[in-house]
Amino acid sequence: MPRARDLEVVIGGLPPGPTNSVLDVAGVGLGHATVHRDEPAPPEGRGTARTGVTTLLLADDAYLRPLPAGGAVLNGAGECTGFLGAAEWGAVLTPVYLTSTMQVGRVYDAACQIALERHPEVADDVVIPVVAECDDSYLNDCRRMQVEADDVRASYEAALASRGAGEPPAEGAVGAGTGMSCFDFKGGIGTASRVTPEGHTVAVLLLTNFGAREECVVAGVPVGRLLGPAASGPRAPAGSCIGVVVTDAAVDGAACARLARRIGLGLGRSGSVAHHGSGEIFLGVGTGLRLAQDGSPERADLVAGRALDPLFAATVEAAEEAVLNSMFGAPTTTGRDGNTSHSLHSPDVLALLEDR
Repeated sequence: MPRARDLEVVIGGLPPGPTNSVLDVAGVGLGHATVHRDEPAPPEGRGTARTGVTTLLLADDAYLRPLPAGGAVLNGAGECTGFLGAAEWGAVLTPVYLTSTMQVGRVYDAACQIALERHPEVADDVVIPVVAECDDSYLNDCRRMQVEADDVRASYEAALASRGAGEPPAEGAVGAGTGMSCFDFKGGIGTASRVTPEGHTVAVLLLTNFGAREECVVAGVPVGRLLGPAASGPRAPAGSCIGVVVTDAAVDGAACARLARRIGLGLGRSGSVAHHGSGEIFLGVGTGLRLAQDGSPERADLVAGRALDPLFAATVEAAEEAVLNSMFGAPTTTGRDGNTSHSLHSPDVLALLEDR
């Protein structure tokens, strides 16, 4: 499946990094475990599974040398464990795990076990993994706990292996994005990056599961409104979006929270209005400044104040493009009860974009 730029859909004026993804930030990895099966409905079987886990590895030694972090909430109808700790301490100590709403507990348990295995000292000081969710129940049967601990571990190992890859990671209907819908099209995992004039890399990862068809905007083209209503049938319920922005700039927790807030502007450019039942939860993380475990910075040359403006612009551009990559990169998917989310990559949409 193509990415937005493969279709000559270019967002903004800043250049992307080599892979136009979160992998452009040194030390960052992204891995998926996809759960896709068709079994009899419960109680005879586990039903239709269109779900999974995605792991964003921010730094392999984040527990020992925490990363500055901060969060922002556009609409709070969702869950992200570890969010309060990031807000209080301005730091994050674990990877970010993404999954579906009903699987948060299982993923959290497995994330704790992984942390204990990697760093036995966790047993003396505990850790709160970052686990965030969106609701994939339109395509995925959530009456059974579809995700297993082995899926979490597989996504983590894949994230470890992906660091330094010279090509973009899989997007769309993979990992946590397998059952997600966006603007009543197929959504899921999307990522993009930008390089600022000062040489800093800013990258955004999204799990997209929000919006109504008529709101969808592609590079300024009101695609949803021009296409008109979809064929009659059930629509995906109001969803959510989890967003993470990562930069190699030396930013502190307060700046990370400000970067996180700008993800919402990128979603707005794509048409989001943050519906009542939608959870838009964002996290910002910096890798250019590390912290001691007591929270004190290892260096003091911060990027702050007006110097953050290029990072803000990069975040907005990357977030908007990540939405489109999550949709163009996802094939039409049929799941629970025959519910179907159609790919944005269609002749009708491409025809509208040719006229822009």
